[in-house]
Amino acid sequence: MEYLDFELPIKELEDQLKKCVVIGEESDVDVSETCKNIEDKLEKTRGEIYKNLTPWQKVQLSRHPNRPYTLNYINAFAGDTFMELHGDRNVSDDKAMVGGLGKIGDQSFMFIGQQKGHNTKTRQYRNFGMANPEGYRKALRLMKMAEKFGIPVVTFLDTPGAFPGLEAEERGQGEAIARNIFEMARLKTPIISIVIGEGASGGAIGIGVGDRVYMMENTWYTVISPESCSSILWRSWEHKEKAAEALKLTAEDMLELKIIDGIIKEPVGGAHYNREEAYNSVKDHILKAFDELKDLSEEELVAQRMEKYSKMGVYDE
Repeated sequence: MEYLDFELPIKELEDQLKKCVVIGEESDVDVSETCKNIEDKLEKTRGEIYKNLTPWQKVQLSRHPNRPYTLNYINAFAGDTFMELHGDRNVSDDKAMVGGLGKIGDQSFMFIGQQKGHNTKTRQYRNFGMANPEGYRKALRLMKMAEKFGIPVVTFLDTPGAFPGLEAEERGQGEAIARNIFEMARLKTPIISIVIGEGASGGAIGIGVGDRVYMMENTWYTVISPESCSSILWRSWEHKEKAAEALKLTAEDMLELKIIDGIIKEPVGGAHYNREEAYNSVKDHILKAFDELKDLSEEELVAQRMEKYSKMGVYDE
């Protein structure tokens, strides 16, 4: 297990607990009471740390290398029923964007999401979760296929942003994202979107126009990363914590601003501490959202989606 800087008190106590257990096993000394005291202190410390996370600490948790990614969730839900589909039928198959058909129980879904890697090799292979234009065009192709066969769409948002390279711009990165937003707004099948990690800029919104949008508890969703915001405003990354606070990027902020429809609770310490619990929470929200949307006609579905996004940013003084 890797630890973030603010988690070091937890690491120290966990190390103490391991040593206590080893001493008890290798000697005749009864250390059960000592171990119990350390366990109690560990639980209390965990609760205090994770209950009072700052926006920047939540950004750090969303990027934790042990955190489950899109394919982890899909495989947990759909298992052997998942069939990945490849390519945009035009340029290539973008490995940063994955998608395909799968089932939760007896219900088929079209799963789509950004995929990061777990080590240096796979991170390069997945381009760090930053999709090229062909990735967004692949996602749109799969959405249109789902629409044709009346299959609901589930999208998983987890990207530091769309790939900003020259070749991506040459192939129409901005147009591809804008086209996805336009087409998703009028797609005649339910769309459920979930931020499972980083939700940065157009890279996230390119697959994030949903009838129901949820964020996991320790994720973020905003127009720019705290580091980039800091570098623009203060010409330095040193103010990233201040930028994270100002951007109002946490799930609580997004719910208050009515950008999302709900927050998915995570296990104490983050989704990586108890993956099964995280998978089940996300699955429950998907099924609940689908149950709310499945009986709507195509016209009602699109009308409600249009109204939902038209209201954003409107307020009375």
